[in-house]
Amino acid sequence: LSRILSQGGLQRPIGRLGGITVSRHFSSDAKSKNFAVVLSGCGVYDGSEITEAVATLVHLSRHGCNVSSFAPYQKQMHTIDHTSGEEIKQDRNVMVESARITRGNIQTLDMLDADMFDGVIFPGGFGAAKNLSTFASMGMDCGIHPKVKTIIENFHKAKKPMGFCCISPILAAKALGKTTYGLELTVGEDVEVDENGNKWPHYAAAEAIENFGATHVVTDMDSAHVDKENLIVTSPAYMCEAAPHKVFDNVGIMIEETLKLLK
Repeated sequence: LSRILSQGGLQRPIGRLGGITVSRHFSSDAKSKNFAVVLSGCGVYDGSEITEAVATLVHLSRHGCNVSSFAPYQKQMHTIDHTSGEEIKQDRNVMVESARITRGNIQTLDMLDADMFDGVIFPGGFGAAKNLSTFASMGMDCGIHPKVKTIIENFHKAKKPMGFCCISPILAAKALGKTTYGLELTVGEDVEVDENGNKWPHYAAAEAIENFGATHVVTDMDSAHVDKENLIVTSPAYMCEAAPHKVFDNVGIMIEETLKLLK
């Protein structure tokens, strides 16, 4: 055990084949980084997209990062019945709902101090457009949560990397687009159906990013866009009607590219 630990990893048995123990090696980074994750509720239609949020936590964990999750302590815009897509008359709190994803380990957004972290990640879901901004209801005329704007500005000023996926790049565009030279972001495609037949039902968000002052870069599900100048990584995730494992992997690419910016 001491030899394994000295090599920076742990071995965990995962099964036996013909009397032989099969193990998987998990590396451990002695210089683990501290990352903040900003959530916006629980559930794609009124909060954080759960696959994207969990993928963010899993990939950061796999890379040995220390993760702290945050969400605004406020009433969410509305509550959606995810079986029907219809609004229901029920008040829910954004942070309380977000805690479902993090097993209760969450803090109010007011506690997020950029000085305490090496980077920040914003998963997607309609909560980013409803609870962290008003993009879902106001489109091009939307506002952004003042604390979210401050967080993004502070990480940018400190030259610390940020990652956004799905619809959340609109937050970066709204916070930085008019004041930041050369800002490049992606929400995937800018057409409803790409040349490979993949569907992008929310492709119009690409135009919104341009209108907010940033440059939209077309990206597929096998990649993320890296703005090295501004230390921002964005990826499409569920902006594409893709299988869950492809979304999970796409978020993983975003996380990996964000971590590379630390080196």
